[in-house]
Amino acid sequence: MSQQRDSLGKVELEILQLIDKLQPVTVRTLVDHLAESSGQARTTILTVVERIRKKGFVSRRKIGGVFHYSPRIPVTQLLQRLVTDFVSNVLGGSVSPVVAYLQKTQQVDPAELAELRAIVEQLESQQHLSNKASPSSHCLDNSLHGESEKGAS
Repeated sequence: MSQQRDSLGKVELEILQLIDKLQPVTVRTLVDHLAESSGQARTTILTVVERIRKKGFVSRRKIGGVFHYSPRIPVTQLLQRLVTDFVSNVLGGSVSPVVAYLQKTQQVDPAELAELRAIVEQLESQQHLSNKASPSSHCLDNSLHGESEKGAS
């Protein structure tokens, strides 16, 4: 897929998330949900839905003469891919800038902070288990701390 096909704008992502939530969904249902909150016209919503369909993010199926739209992959999986791409392509693989941003904005609610702590604990646990499972990484850890293989046994 090209970069253009992979990218999603804010409105596209908003509509895709609504399609994921209501799937399978018609444009009429999307309009009913979005008209009050966003004020977008039916034609605008239809244009966006067709654009994200052509990009490969949603599929459509005709039922009773009306198209019903569904995401090709769950939005949670898509968001994970978008974040991974952002970290790799924009941040050079480092998540530290994201954490620094969160610290500077101070707009993380307590529930999100607890979730972040749980994620960090899970990452530490996984790293600890993978280090135990890999003898070569253990030797590497020991050599990094100034211990020889003989001194570690």
